[in-house]
Amino acid sequence: MSEQVDVVVIGAGLAGLRCAAELEAAGVEVALLEASDGVGGRVRTDRVDDFLCDRGFQLLNPAYPAVKRYVDVPALGLQGFEAGVAVRRPDGLALLGDPRRAPRLVGATLTSGMARPKELAGLGRFLGPALAAPQKALRGDDEPLGEALDRAGVDGPLRRDVLEPFLAGVLADSSVTASANLVRMLVRSFVLGTPGLPARGMQALPDQLAARLATPPRLGVRATALTPAADGVTVETSAGAWRARAVVVAVSPDQVEALVPGLAPPTRGLATWWFAADEAPFDRALLTLDARAERGPAQHAAVVSKAAPSYAPQGRHLVEATVVLDRAPDATEADVRRQLGELWDTDAGAWELLVRHDIPHALPYQPAPLVPRQQPRVGDHTYLAGDHRDTASIQGALVSGTRIAKAVLGDLGVRAAG
Repeated sequence: MSEQVDVVVIGAGLAGLRCAAELEAAGVEVALLEASDGVGGRVRTDRVDDFLCDRGFQLLNPAYPAVKRYVDVPALGLQGFEAGVAVRRPDGLALLGDPRRAPRLVGATLTSGMARPKELAGLGRFLGPALAAPQKALRGDDEPLGEALDRAGVDGPLRRDVLEPFLAGVLADSSVTASANLVRMLVRSFVLGTPGLPARGMQALPDQLAARLATPPRLGVRATALTPAADGVTVETSAGAWRARAVVVAVSPDQVEALVPGLAPPTRGLATWWFAADEAPFDRALLTLDARAERGPAQHAAVVSKAAPSYAPQGRHLVEATVVLDRAPDATEADVRRQLGELWDTDAGAWELLVRHDIPHALPYQPAPLVPRQQPRVGDHTYLAGDHRDTASIQGALVSGTRIAKAVLGDLGVRAAG
């Protein structure tokens, strides 16, 4: 005996949650199925000895249009990083900041040797289209990131010591072959907004989206197969079968193949190390990059508790280090500790390792040319949602969930709410 609803949404990550909310708002009966023990997909938080350790270093950017529209940001208690970075160079630690939002870093930026007028002008040429007409730029002519930076004249220390290390951590890819259009949109969001961390961890974002649903997600229910029928789809699961007029597959990229063969996107991976320290090794809420020729495996590091005090118990500090797996797949704890000590001129040997998160499919890899709006329907009564179908970001996941829900409603002949 199978249960019957209008639409089954498989996967309670950001795209699935947003899709289910849009469908419910239109009066459609939805069953949201999630294989794991909680909502969020790749946006989850573990509590370890009263520390909040997100599964992979993540930030929420309040400048994302979809975040402004669908998320109650004030309710999350967002705690922001400073609008800049620290860069470990052979001759010391340099600080760079956005002069509009971090005026105290202007002097350090000007004396860093990395803010050369010619290269800054090139960066302006690279970003200009996205700042002036973002949607047009997203759909415009595209090329690999490295080629676009070359053509714009971004070819000095700002690129080598700041942009490429920073973007490798953002994209989980160190090849500079990702879509230049995608990178323009991501950097645009950093220019317009200061990313931060919710008071209760990144988990608070999907928790907020889930709390708005009329019917809670069904956790611990794994979809195993889809069988099309003339009037809908049968979804086989670990807890029985569901009959629906339509099914939306909104699982993580590595799980797509099992349900929709041939459409799994390529991915890139990260490993994030979380340490507890009694004293803060660095007194700034800045992401720290390593620009030395013989740098260690970590792409970036941060004393997270300086930006987000709620992430650590009073009197202690939380340190993160993120490794891009395509660059340093065999990084050891000793390697990471040694690099962190060198970054901040401290002894990291006594820090407590709280947890290490290995995320081999952390982000979809989106090379040029970017296709920012892929087809919603991928089979009979079957739709595919996720940031890999739009742009690899929280913005992309929220947009995708909304867009696919509206496509389903159109095919069902139901008017979308609002």
